[in-house]
Amino acid sequence: MSGNHVDKNFDIQSKVDESGIRWFNALGEPFSIHGVFYDDGKFRRIPESVAKSVSPKVHFLHANTSGGRIRFRTNSKRVAIRAKYAYVCRMTHFALTGSAGFDLYAKTPGDAKEVFVGAFMPPYDMVDGYESVHKLGDGDEIVEVIINMPLYSDVTEVYVGVDDGSELLAAEPYPNEPPIVYYGNSITQGACASRPGNVFATYSARCVGRDFINLGFSGAGCAEDEIAEYIAGLDMRVLVYDYDHNAPSPEFLEATHERMFLKIREKHPDLPVVMLTRTSFSVTPEDIEKRKEVVKMTYARAVASGDKNVYFIDGSMIYGDLWSEATVERLHPSDLGQVLIGKEVARVLEVILKK
Repeated sequence: MSGNHVDKNFDIQSKVDESGIRWFNALGEPFSIHGVFYDDGKFRRIPESVAKSVSPKVHFLHANTSGGRIRFRTNSKRVAIRAKYAYVCRMTHFALTGSAGFDLYAKTPGDAKEVFVGAFMPPYDMVDGYESVHKLGDGDEIVEVIINMPLYSDVTEVYVGVDDGSELLAAEPYPNEPPIVYYGNSITQGACASRPGNVFATYSARCVGRDFINLGFSGAGCAEDEIAEYIAGLDMRVLVYDYDHNAPSPEFLEATHERMFLKIREKHPDLPVVMLTRTSFSVTPEDIEKRKEVVKMTYARAVASGDKNVYFIDGSMIYGDLWSEATVERLHPSDLGQVLIGKEVARVLEVILKK
């Protein structure tokens, strides 16, 4: 189709009009970085040495910035980003706005929750970075800004642009408690949300207003002892434990699920742990039931031992009568599927956080 016939709303500008915009490195003040840290030239979710010890797949994925956020406050009418990448992920079933794009949320004074403002749209022919700008508001008040980072790409640099003359302040801190940690598979990491803010981990943490870390590893969440020991060493408020999809068989799940839970429980005797079973229908009904029983047994044994801080979510029930519309290819959730999972996880988190 000729470019002259394409809806002008699909026309993505690859360059920002820099007149009146000041640029700042997101690693500097007053910006705060959450869910990722910067080390040796790129943002990472876990230390590279740990990633290497777990598996080659986790090493490949550990610098994907899923769950990464940049937070600050401003009265700028515009917010811009300029990002550089070491790796840009492209998939046939995954929007580039999700796998490699940033999106923008804001919270105005008095609001309890962040609200979606827009996506920083990457051009389809992006090679190693892009820049984009989005209207934020009318400049009459200071708003809190949250920029969610790409789900499946490695980011090396992020610069944030605001209107010249606007105020730039630190964001209000999250509640004074450790983050929620999510451990799991490709769905946990974010496939196939159309943008980062729709991933169930991000959505559910946003619903309860808490900081979080996304340790979903696509095709590589296999409860290895090395990752179990790393997670056990974290300071956490809640652990959402979800890797059923990456267990190659019910027998593998049985051999690893309770073992990882007990490693974490040994270091965190009172940590709330949410156990989630698979949501997709990509295996046989018999296989789904076997896997569900494995997770339920870990949960039941914990309860029988007197553990009052375990929670069970039957993933096969989450989509309900929307199951036919909730995935891209019967496995990875669409935005609808991700949000349905997020709503159920948020419901449980709200119960936990009220205690």
